[in-house]
Amino acid sequence: MLPLLGLCLALPFCAGSLEEAQSWGDTSEQVALRVPRQVRLLQRLKTKPLMTEFSVKSTIISRYAFTTVVCRMLNRGSEDQEITFQMQIPAAAFITNFTMLIGDKVYQGEITEKEKKNGDKVKEKRNKTTEDSGEKGTETFRASVVLPSKDKAAFLLSYEELLQRRLGKYEHVVSVRPQQLAGRLTVEVTVLESSGIAALEVLGLQNSRRQGSGRGQDDSGPPPSTVINQNETFAKVVFKPTVVQQAKIAQNGILGDFIIRYDVNREQSIGDIQVLNGYFVHYFAPKDLPPLPKNVVFVLDSSASMVGTKLRQTKDALFTILHDLRPQDRFNIIGFSNRVKVWKDHLVSVTPNNIRDGKVYIHHMSPTGGTDINGALQRGIRLLNDFVAHNDIEDRSVSLLVFLTDGKPTAGETHTLKILNNTREAAQGRVCIFTVGIGADVDFRLLEKLSLENCGLTRHVHEDHDARAQLIGFYDEIRTPLLSDIRVDYPPGLVEHATRTLFPNYFNGSEIIIAGKLVDREMDRLHVEVTASNSKKFVVLKKDVPVEPRRMGNDVPGSPRPKAGGQEDPNHLERLWSYLTLKELLSSWLQSVEGPEREQLRQEVQALAVNHRFLTPFTSMTLKSAPRTETPEDAYGTPAAMGPETVMQSLRGAHLQPGPALKEPYNPRIKVSKTSADGDPHFVVDFPLSNLTVCFNIDGQPGHILRLVSDHADSGVTVNGELIGAPAPPNGHKKQRTYFRTITILVNKPERSYLEITPTRVIVDGGNRLVLPCNQSAAVGSQGLEVSVSANAKVTVAIQGNVAFVILLHLYKKPAAYQRNHLGFYVANGQGLSGNCHGLLGQFLNQEARLTGLGKNPAHPSVPEAGERSEAVLEVKGHQVPVVWKQRKIYNGEEQVDCWFARNNAANLIDGGYKDYLAAHPFDSETTFGPGTSRGL
Repeated sequence: MLPLLGLCLALPFCAGSLEEAQSWGDTSEQVALRVPRQVRLLQRLKTKPLMTEFSVKSTIISRYAFTTVVCRMLNRGSEDQEITFQMQIPAAAFITNFTMLIGDKVYQGEITEKEKKNGDKVKEKRNKTTEDSGEKGTETFRASVVLPSKDKAAFLLSYEELLQRRLGKYEHVVSVRPQQLAGRLTVEVTVLESSGIAALEVLGLQNSRRQGSGRGQDDSGPPPSTVINQNETFAKVVFKPTVVQQAKIAQNGILGDFIIRYDVNREQSIGDIQVLNGYFVHYFAPKDLPPLPKNVVFVLDSSASMVGTKLRQTKDALFTILHDLRPQDRFNIIGFSNRVKVWKDHLVSVTPNNIRDGKVYIHHMSPTGGTDINGALQRGIRLLNDFVAHNDIEDRSVSLLVFLTDGKPTAGETHTLKILNNTREAAQGRVCIFTVGIGADVDFRLLEKLSLENCGLTRHVHEDHDARAQLIGFYDEIRTPLLSDIRVDYPPGLVEHATRTLFPNYFNGSEIIIAGKLVDREMDRLHVEVTASNSKKFVVLKKDVPVEPRRMGNDVPGSPRPKAGGQEDPNHLERLWSYLTLKELLSSWLQSVEGPEREQLRQEVQALAVNHRFLTPFTSMTLKSAPRTETPEDAYGTPAAMGPETVMQSLRGAHLQPGPALKEPYNPRIKVSKTSADGDPHFVVDFPLSNLTVCFNIDGQPGHILRLVSDHADSGVTVNGELIGAPAPPNGHKKQRTYFRTITILVNKPERSYLEITPTRVIVDGGNRLVLPCNQSAAVGSQGLEVSVSANAKVTVAIQGNVAFVILLHLYKKPAAYQRNHLGFYVANGQGLSGNCHGLLGQFLNQEARLTGLGKNPAHPSVPEAGERSEAVLEVKGHQVPVVWKQRKIYNGEEQVDCWFARNNAANLIDGGYKDYLAAHPFDSETTFGPGTSRGL
């Protein structure tokens, strides 16, 4: 077993999935606790864990992106539950930190050399998604833990990636798939580019990351609630949808990918060189050059497994690609199964007739036989080599082989190492191989090595998606070669540990990136020399680039701050250099064979990754308990651009500038008081200061709307209940029964919101109307109003943190003639209601009462003692009301309440009479009593 998180992470060539289970805590010590009977109902209501927050913050500095994901969850159920945090991240990214906060405990990740350990009971998986692989793919990070009842958890995940320029744009993708509607959802992306931002755009949410042709740009515009602020070098994009807006996009919480694309302003000569704290990065992306002629052979798998959609979409893509060939290009087509079939015995020029004949040849390809990958590659390379050798080509050209397959080698040479060796020996660096794997059964590891060893690229196309668009998009990246044989030189005595400086080709719309260290931090100029081949000439670019060494300071938003003790946090260029170096070392390791060189590469990767806190195939992350010296909100508030130390430093109390503290999310675990209106309807009023409970009945009429809580003028809260009728049970003293079928709540401060609750649905209208079914657990929140639905059990409404109501759902599978699905209304917290509050229940809130007329004055007069009179006089609000002791059941019959009952429809107990509590309509906020006199909405 590997240590926790010691998985194939961050690399597209890691195959399969790994899972680790480790023990966390001693479950043998768990003891079943006896709980009061009044909460037994709540204990039986097992609800899905609630996601109170899903936030993503990305800071992109000079194309290097720091991303931190924060997910907060709450176990609302009465039992411990397993909760799962899941996040799709780009396959090119490296995870740099993972931290869990379970209750008041902190478990932080530590990246070490991979070794076997026993640790905490937590499952960590990161699997490739079925959407994509390779640099354009995604991988899914998952963490599952058991969360105690009513407890909270927070997951913090950080990762980093260098954005690649493709088709003239950088693309930053954030997966917004919280798997449920989140109480607070935010995506915040900050872009800092010193050379200037050009053509920034925010795309509509995408359900998959397939790469289109790049020609039909997404014109749907940013998703709702997106705000973009931008100047010449800075841009901030915030996507903050309300729960209503989330539900309109996807009820299941899978909104899609939030995508930002942009480019930068750049010089046309030597490129852009940036220096910071002894590190440099060189971006080279020339344009407006004449394209190089290309010699291209398209090698298409026509084996039996390509039958159907795969072959049809591949043919359609090649039809389009053939039309894009330029007149100076040369091309040929190979179809292969267990036999290799060549269209022409040599490369041909691009003419209308040749394009037509090539399309006819492709059209007549039929799927049959096995897959001779080796034979097809050898034949294609030989065609290209023969053309270059036997033709006097005036212009310089590049030779490309585009190889498409959906399977593994099953015919001819099937041994992977021999195929790789044969291909490398045949190509000899003169032919670049670009591979495309189609579907789930392809040997993607083989295709990736073929491209890596032969100056090409690879892509994985999922057959369920639009394979045609993805294939055309891939070809568009390589359709316009501008330079070949590029070499970048720096003075050897001034630059050290530079990343790769030799590149076989440069394609229009891409970018060459080199990073390294400066030997002399105080140098003021750096000599740079670029040599390359263009269409008709040999290009040499030389320039002494002014170097302005600078240190990251507080003037750069989101910049790293000094650590405690004066030690500096790694800057973004150092992070970029280590990222790029790791990628190249891993690529070299992948291409190497078993032996000392391969082991040396592994050790170099391991040392660099541990030193810079990158999770790679050769490092692992274990979760360890840590002291909690800062709040999770402080950790959340620190800028993502601070790199992998962000969360850890905050938890250790390092001297960082604190971010904005977030308000603690609403916790639906509230103590429901006895004050309620439930059943027929039976009213119960609790006077906790007087240790008294009073109850009364209201014989209402079906269709009447009763004022339960009226505080419109002060707290802005009004609650009304509409009655429904039902026949009385046999042998009863009543002619009919009445129940609450609808509870309406009007909240007027700080923003006006309306709630309508029935046994089947909850309508929340705060400007945008949202309908929540009562048979599904959900939670929404906005402007101080929180609504939580526990499936088929209750609805909890919290207002401004100091007013809370619980509406019980009474549902019958097979109701009798006198039963109706109805609601019970309970006041959980009335502290935010004013002294002027009125209504059938509201008038008694925050009041005191006392009993007189008992045979003696017991210390606890709520229940008569043996031999004592069961009648008394209740004094409340200046009224004297005869009451009689009785018992009443509340909480759906779960608890029996001892109360003093006021007869005769609560005559003399309530202010006024029954008609004074009738509302004109469900959201009528007028009241006959107190200062609230405004009728209507």
